[in-house]
Order: sequence, then C-alpha cells, then structure tokens
Amino acid sequence: MPEVQRKSKISASRKLQLKSLMLAKAKECWDQEQEEREAEKSRYLAERVPTLQTRGLSLSALQDLCRELHAKSETVDEERYDIEAKCAHNTREIKDLKLTVQDLRGKFKRPPLRRVRVSADAMLRALLGSKHKVSMDLRANLKSVKKEDSEKERPVEVGDWRKNVEAMSGMEGRKKMFDAAKTPISP
Repeated sequence: MPEVQRKSKISASRKLQLKSLMLAKAKECWDQEQEEREAEKSRYLAERVPTLQTRGLSLSALQDLCRELHAKSETVDEERYDIEAKCAHNTREIKDLKLTVQDLRGKFKRPPLRRVRVSADAMLRALLGSKHKVSMDLRANLKSVKKEDSEKERPVEVGDWRKNVEAMSGMEGRKKMFDAAKTPISP
C-alpha cells in the first residue's frame, strides 16, 4: 500500500520565512555563547594568572619567581596529561561499546513497527501514573436511546406480486406511485 503524500499545511514562502527566522535566532544564540565563552575565559585567566610585577625585583627574586612559575607549569602539564589519558580511555571504551551494539544489531531482526491504538484513559495513565483520576470515557456521558423496531412500525405486506404489477401498470399505477411519494409516512 503506497503512502499518500500529504500536502503541507503551511505554504513554501511561510516555511522559508520560518527557516530564516530560526537561522537568525540560532546565529544570535551562537554569537551570545561565543561572547560568554570569551568573558569566562578572560575571567578565569585573570583569576588564575595574576599579572607579573617584575619591575624593581632583584636577581634572586626573579629566579625564585621563575622557579615558582616552572613548578606551576609542571603541575598543569601533569593534570593535562591525566585528563588526556582519561579522555583517550573513554573514547576507546565508547568505540568498543559501539562495535558491540553493531554486532548485536546484526544478530537480531528489528520487527516492523505497527500503529498502536491507545485509549485516552490509557494514555493519561501512562503519562500521569497513578495521579490520573479523571475518566475520559465519553460514551458513558451520552444519553441512551432505545432503537424502535422499524419492522413493527411498517408491517410488510406479502401478497401476490402479479396483482401489484397489474395495479401499478398504466396511468392509474403511476398516479398511485406519485401520490404515495407525496404523502409523508407518519410513524
């Protein structure tokens, strides 16, 4: 059964306008994120790396400052190395997990998905859990109407069909049919 392509509810020009608006909003958000990153980076650097005051320091004070900076750079390099090792380990683990998932996908056939009809009550119960108290049984709110037997109202006349044909033939029969169609049937 071929799928019928449904017409879109919005026009192509409206789609294009919405797409351009979404792109403009995304660009605005991107620019704002870039500015926030730059501000965070400058704040972090100002906090972590104070400005150096090398004017008026003696040779021994400058040597102590160099040793101190060298020690800090070594600790930062060690932390960076540890983080890179953890990252490499995690990427390897992710790659292995992806391979196992692909292997498992190959072994099992995916069943074709079918549309499932769910009542409004079942849907609300699934969404809200036990909090769902309101009943969506719309049929319970309807009035009950008794169906009257149409057979009792109009008894079927069973007779000789030849008499009926003879009675309806000619102009008299047509007049009877016309008059019968004109008069409403009362219940």
